[in-house]
Amino acid sequence: MTLDRLAARVRALPPIVADLLVVAVVGAFTTADAAVNEPGYRQADALTWALLVVSLAALACRRRWPVPVVCVTGAACSGWALHGHIGELLNLPVIVALYTVAVLGDRRRTLWTGAIAATVSGLVALKVGRDVVNPQGLPVLEMVWPLVPLLLGEVVRTRRELLAEYAARAARAEEDREREAARRVRQERVRVAREIHDILAHTVSAMTVQAGVALDALDAAPEVSRQAMTQVRASGKEAVRELRATLSVLRAAESTAPAPRLDQLDELVAGVEAGGVRVSLRRDTRGAALPAVVEATAYRIVQEALTNVVKHSAARQAAVSVTCEGGRLIVEVVDEGPPARPPAAAPDSERGFGLIGMRERAVAVGGGVRHGPVPGGGFRVRAELPTEAGLPTEAGPPTTAGPPTEAGPPTEGAAP
Repeated sequence: MTLDRLAARVRALPPIVADLLVVAVVGAFTTADAAVNEPGYRQADALTWALLVVSLAALACRRRWPVPVVCVTGAACSGWALHGHIGELLNLPVIVALYTVAVLGDRRRTLWTGAIAATVSGLVALKVGRDVVNPQGLPVLEMVWPLVPLLLGEVVRTRRELLAEYAARAARAEEDREREAARRVRQERVRVAREIHDILAHTVSAMTVQAGVALDALDAAPEVSRQAMTQVRASGKEAVRELRATLSVLRAAESTAPAPRLDQLDELVAGVEAGGVRVSLRRDTRGAALPAVVEATAYRIVQEALTNVVKHSAARQAAVSVTCEGGRLIVEVVDEGPPARPPAAAPDSERGFGLIGMRERAVAVGGGVRHGPVPGGGFRVRAELPTEAGLPTEAGPPTTAGPPTEAGPPTEGAAP
């Protein structure tokens, strides 16, 4: 732990301070070795100290010019050997320079530097062996020592690159997790917004129609008015219940509220009929066990289509059909009447996301939705959903006499 703290403190120093500290330490050891030589060999002189000064001065620039520093310190080390100096620490400056070349460079430069340094060291050893009675070492050994700092620097540099790669991978993984979490949040927001839109658009529209019936019949037919207001109260209670179930997902990690099923279509149709629109319901799933998400999607599509009939159409009759054909659930809602106003006359405040929401719901389970006017009057919405959740399928053409339009960006003001 003490060595780790010391290394951390050294790395925290400014580069120039760290370089000067390295020069001071290397200079202390090299100076001591150069000043004292074995008897019978050349003692320190002006050339010795000149080579020492040049070597240490070059070592101070090792980060900026690592290869030239290796050349200068290597020449000084060779000069000492050829001048007749015997010392084990005289090659310390070139060792530090070789280490720096490997740490700050790449593998190719390290290989070239090692080959040249080993060759020069071997040639100097051969020359010294002929001129000096007691050479510093065998040529083979002299060729090996320059490779040691290079190998150490290569190991340190490779370790740093691996640590940097691991850190980059961790950062990318964290970014991916954050993006995935944000994507799921956006999807949940869209889902909750779609649920709330379906609930409010249908229920409030039905309540508005029922309240209008009650107001018109208040004096002439009190009993009809009473029934209409009773239906308004029931619709309001149902809306509150569904809103609580939908918003509970924002309060808890997982909502336990049951999703709407196809067997609740009778209640949905009854609510619409209470507003004055007659609805015929045909439901034939042939006893197939449908996934809950498919049933909920079909229910919401029917709910939104009937809401559009009440809000945007002058129709007094509508037909709902939910059948299974060829491994798909076919949902159709057809009304008989024209739009209550021309599409361009619908104010922006009344344009919503009903058709877009139906398409998003169908696509989410692997199905599709088409809608369009019926020749002679009326409007048709046709959805095809897979009977197995998540199985992609393409919605086939609606069985209308006229060509339907794809459920796309148009606003609800353009079609119910």
